[in-house]
Amino acid sequence: MATAGKVIKCKAAVAWEPNKPLVIEEIEVDPPQANEVRIKLVATAVCHSDLHFLLEFAPEKNFPIILGHEAAGIVESVGPGVTDFQPGDKVIPFFVPQCRECRFCKNPNTNHCEKAVLAVDRDSLQHSRFTSKGKKLLQFVGTSTFSEYTVVKEIAVAKIDPAAPLDKVCLLGCGISTGYGAAVNTAKVQPDSTCAVFGLGAVGLAAVMGCKAAGAKRIIAVDIKPEKFEKAKVFGATDFVNPKDHSKPISEVLSEMTNGGVDYSLECTGNVEVMSSALESCVKGWGVSVIVSVTMKDSFTASPLQLIGGRTWKGSLFGGFKGRDGIPEMVKAYMDKKVKLDEFITHNMTLDQVNDAIELMKQCKCIRTVLSVSPQ
Repeated sequence: MATAGKVIKCKAAVAWEPNKPLVIEEIEVDPPQANEVRIKLVATAVCHSDLHFLLEFAPEKNFPIILGHEAAGIVESVGPGVTDFQPGDKVIPFFVPQCRECRFCKNPNTNHCEKAVLAVDRDSLQHSRFTSKGKKLLQFVGTSTFSEYTVVKEIAVAKIDPAAPLDKVCLLGCGISTGYGAAVNTAKVQPDSTCAVFGLGAVGLAAVMGCKAAGAKRIIAVDIKPEKFEKAKVFGATDFVNPKDHSKPISEVLSEMTNGGVDYSLECTGNVEVMSSALESCVKGWGVSVIVSVTMKDSFTASPLQLIGGRTWKGSLFGGFKGRDGIPEMVKAYMDKKVKLDEFITHNMTLDQVNDAIELMKQCKCIRTVLSVSPQ
């Protein structure tokens, strides 16, 4: 492309400081360096992790920054040493790299990677290729997709089916893969089992979908907003429980419903009290509870007896998917109509409307809002 090797001036939504609206700015995006890929982003979605960083967690030292990490686009140019990508490839960037060389990447039991940069701090400025108003902008979890262009390490990019609609498969860059994989890869839900999913946002609904795909016979959807139950039914939920309808702990309610507890529980709220309740809702002896949603400011507690009794408590990062291998498989599953994506999208907006999209999520008035960034 004509822009290869040159600095690109484009539009991005910049978070100059915490807990303030993002500002649409002109930024400069440097060419990719060795083993990097510059991507023209076509679509990006707003995930709750973006809000958590902007509104609840991040100290001022971690700003200014470009947020966003759930996106899809087209390779514009590649840096020296890149052999797996070329301009024009359709791709999805992701926040958990897969170098395929470290001890974690070579271990089939995890999707962690030694080269992951999940923290955001001043030390990560060296990885950023963004500048605005003479200031270097931090890169969010190695992606930063609230921008018309981004530069990502090649080990954090997945090449996908060129026929895939980017405004749909962008969701596989985080939320849907996270929830679906937590059920299929981390919990390893078995056929004819009973599951409970706590929280029916996008991640929770994806977890419901994963439980159904794994063959669970009973999937109990738990949420304090009963208006979400109809949507959960679309993804495979069979039973619905609103904790506010009961005077006893939700773990007792589920235990009575299931003759002692569910086989699998998946916590998708980011609330530490719910994490403990999800564990307590599992049947003793073999129950498995998975923490799926993230919080960076609270700690959870549980009685050791819960685990001594035979339950297993696990965490799941990005649904256990090794991104370069797993994302193309999920795209194929969507193209083969084995995975739903369209049903998660409640709003379509443009990058200029990113603050409106954030407000919708703050008020729990959307499942996923997809922002059109630039035309294909």
